[in-house]
Amino acid sequence: MSALAFEAAGPIHTRAAGDRSRLARAVTVALAVLLAGAILCSLAIGAAGTSLWSVLAALARGESVPLADSVVLWQIRAPRTLMGIGVGAALAVSGALMQGLFRNPLADPGIVGVGAGAGLGAIAAIVMGAALPAMIRETLGYYLVPVAAFLGGWVSTLVLYRVATRRGRTSVAMMLLAGIALGALAGALSGILVYIADDAQLRDLTFWGLGSLAGATWSKVLTGLPIMLPALVAAPFLARGLNGLTLGEAAAFHLGIHVQRVKNVAILAVAAATGAAVALSGGIGFVGIVVPHLLRLMSGPDHRYLLVNSALLGAALLLVADIVSRTVIAPAELPIGIVTAVLGGPVFLWILFRQRGVLDL
Repeated sequence: MSALAFEAAGPIHTRAAGDRSRLARAVTVALAVLLAGAILCSLAIGAAGTSLWSVLAALARGESVPLADSVVLWQIRAPRTLMGIGVGAALAVSGALMQGLFRNPLADPGIVGVGAGAGLGAIAAIVMGAALPAMIRETLGYYLVPVAAFLGGWVSTLVLYRVATRRGRTSVAMMLLAGIALGALAGALSGILVYIADDAQLRDLTFWGLGSLAGATWSKVLTGLPIMLPALVAAPFLARGLNGLTLGEAAAFHLGIHVQRVKNVAILAVAAATGAAVALSGGIGFVGIVVPHLLRLMSGPDHRYLLVNSALLGAALLLVADIVSRTVIAPAELPIGIVTAVLGGPVFLWILFRQRGVLDL
């Protein structure tokens, strides 16, 4: 039995050959430092001439901060940075959870239709929210779009799992085909909603569909994070179950893992994290599939470290992409979904080229 199997069964007292836990912990520390640097750069860099360092120096001297600088840092850059951290972590952890749940490296919310389902829910809430009963609109308030995106992602994930999994085994071909069908159906329904949208909604949906952190406000952050955070907090507690599932559902059951509970919690976590991320930032691709791949190459497949490191690297990667998007054609902004596609596409092709002799797809 592999070292991963022993770790899934419980703690071990000897270091097995090939154990990369020490390397994984070092990667965690390095990624935490990287994320801290990305946060500082995100707060310091922007089209406005506000300097983070001059503001910090003024605060250290006990001087008052100019109102313009305070507004730029606190009302524009700070919520945008926090939103980037949440969205990046949510997308990366969702990818790692789906890959562990389906036991294959091609599972990703954006590729297999979960992101499209979440997008359909968000678009339906934006276009048709006014037609809902007043009691529902008043009860949900700002949470209407994130909740609708969560429901869309949850239904898509559940349908995908039901179609692709039979007798405890998940077919990669069925997963991809079902994902294509779900994505096409969600895209068609989204197209109908876009067709009936008015001009103002159409402009918002067009820019939203490309993915962006622009327009981040504290109210948006506070509507999305309460849905993301439970999923991100729950993810590390699934590590032992996902480690066991890499050996197959029967082996995981004999290791004492409640397989169905792991599946249910993982599906809900993916739906919540993806739905909230899509509702806040629109369509941002490649984060959920590239980040877990890179981390597996760096420090191994142990989900005890993979899930935490995915959150750190996903957050740092999205902040870096956001910095590029708002500086490369400043003072205008490039949609962040374009940046992640330009950066993530070649990296993913390189990973596939490196692993083409290993992956049995």
